[in-house]
Amino acid sequence: MEEKKKGIISEPDENGIRYYTFGQSEGRSPLPPSQEDSDEKKEAFAGGGSGGQGGSPRRNRKKPFIILGCILLAVILLGVACGSLFEDEDSNYADIREDHISVLYIEGTIGKDSSDGYNHQWVLDRIEDAINNSNNKGLILFLNTPGGSVYETDEIYLKLREYQDTGRPLYSAMGSMAASGGYYISASADKIIANRNCWTGSIGVTAGTVFDISGFLEKYGIKTVTITAGENKAMGSMTQPLTQEQREIYQSLVDEAYDQFTQIVAEGRNMNIKTVRKLADGRVYTARQALENGLVDQIGTLDDAISDMRSTYSLADCPVYEMKYEDNSLFSSLFRLMAEKDSGSQGNAAALLEYMNEQGQVPISYMSEIQK
Repeated sequence: MEEKKKGIISEPDENGIRYYTFGQSEGRSPLPPSQEDSDEKKEAFAGGGSGGQGGSPRRNRKKPFIILGCILLAVILLGVACGSLFEDEDSNYADIREDHISVLYIEGTIGKDSSDGYNHQWVLDRIEDAINNSNNKGLILFLNTPGGSVYETDEIYLKLREYQDTGRPLYSAMGSMAASGGYYISASADKIIANRNCWTGSIGVTAGTVFDISGFLEKYGIKTVTITAGENKAMGSMTQPLTQEQREIYQSLVDEAYDQFTQIVAEGRNMNIKTVRKLADGRVYTARQALENGLVDQIGTLDDAISDMRSTYSLADCPVYEMKYEDNSLFSSLFRLMAEKDSGSQGNAAALLEYMNEQGQVPISYMSEIQK
């Protein structure tokens, strides 16, 4: 009873803390504080010390986020600055004022948009730089690619033919892999040198997978309606099976791209088209197998290709300038990480559906399904 008169209104809790009233009128009991308020008071008491030192804990909590924000801003500004520096470096390839040999690195999946280190427009621009620079005396491609889309692969091939029209030598040095589209762009080279561990060949064409979920929809009583004009306009839709006519249409697209591929190999390697077609069953060849079948000229390294070009074309005194794409865009890296995180957070069903929708586009590609 004596303690209540002094303002104590509770027994000690598990932490030994009692709650007091201050300035309450007699006969009126204050509401007991919530656990959240209790914790906040304890935290303030522990951090503040005597005299109110230590500041508000909520204010202290904000400091790490402010620091993190400042660091992130600094990194972004640095990334932008570095990106502009590398853009300036790219523009200097066309301004080299001494006789030289260029080595152009083509790595990753060939396509308009690629996330594995390939930039299509950059590759075309570097070939254009070599064409326009009269001090360039030779071009060596260093390839590490499984191939890619038909359109972009052929675009590189045609740009390389423009380079060859200057009368300067073009070599292909194959690294770990130069298959399908990678071999396509190498076919017209004056010399092809493959690393002994290289996989190449894969001369063939792939169409994207067409999914048919019509049986699944029917089983669960789901009906879909697609409005089209033209009986084959919805060809490739997941909700209806392919007709025989549609299969033949798809096959004609693949066959035409295949004919183009084999013809380029026949011309570039000076081989009979029938011989090429026997080799062009889509299989991947080791460097040794490719050499035995006349698909490459030599087994060796990039250094061997440089030495061979120097000795064959009297370019012994020419320095070598490497053109290698570096994605220094911080924004690109951040967006890629965000995309990966987003895709990783999807459920299995959602991820499968997204994959099926992508495959439903049915791209025609010079792409090796077997990759290192």
